[in-house]
Amino acid sequence: MSLQALQLSVELGLIYSLLALGLMISFRILDVADLTVDSSFTLGAAVSAVFAVGEGSIFGIPFASHPVLALVLATLAGAAAGLVTGLLQTKLGVQPILAGILTMTGLYSINLHVMGRSNLAVPADATVFEGIKALLGEEYGELILLLLIAAVLLAVVTLFFKTQLGMSIRATGDNEDMVRSSSINADFTKLVGLAIANALVALSGGLLAQYQGFADISMGIGMVIIGLASIIIGEVILGKKTVFRRALAAIVGAVIYRIIIALAMRINMNQNDLKLISAIIVTVAVAYPTVKHYVARKLKRKGKSAC
Repeated sequence: MSLQALQLSVELGLIYSLLALGLMISFRILDVADLTVDSSFTLGAAVSAVFAVGEGSIFGIPFASHPVLALVLATLAGAAAGLVTGLLQTKLGVQPILAGILTMTGLYSINLHVMGRSNLAVPADATVFEGIKALLGEEYGELILLLLIAAVLLAVVTLFFKTQLGMSIRATGDNEDMVRSSSINADFTKLVGLAIANALVALSGGLLAQYQGFADISMGIGMVIIGLASIIIGEVILGKKTVFRRALAAIVGAVIYRIIIALAMRINMNQNDLKLISAIIVTVAVAYPTVKHYVARKLKRKGKSAC
């Protein structure tokens, strides 16, 4: 693999690491299977593309191109999507998986309305990357910016989950019944957790739209698998004893995952098989502890019978 291809893989991995961070919050900390991700990722990309391109209007009010504001609005849109899923779960009693599916399905139409079409091109000069390349250089400007964003969000997520609200969210994921008996509003902590998770996912989508120069209605398909693969790969390497390790594992895992995909492309693997590879990686990683325990138990029984 060339140095340029490796750098590209690392840059994409850093973008997807925000998706993995969001999934880490919902799947690992809140213990909620949130399927909103596939559409909140696209929502972030759509909002980011529309406001980066500019030359449009909202309620008759025109707006100009503003790439940074586009990312902020994409993040807020993702948080709103997470709130909808949370409200379906907490206030209407909808099961978490079904709530995610309902929000994901509804967002498909919303994303089409946001973009006005199935895909939208983003000119290179209308992205945050163009400005940073002019400041830091063409070669490493994008990489430095993405490293800074990932580092800042790693610090913010780690510090947030050490606050009282953050620890309440963690406690809700560990034992919701105990949290409710302790007079903590578990519904509120779920809403906040899902909003933050989907905000990070949407920011990832917004960055990707500006990075690759377009947003597409189908770009969010399979994001849950990609995020889970990243989390599991990272946890195998770094562990998951603390929030910092879990967050760092999500970032490192996303980068390694993109490098694995780049290597698979290097050997001329069919692109149609990439989602299958991701599914296999997740399956193997999830099943590994069970298989390991089964083998150890068999070996222990075999040792006893030999004696």
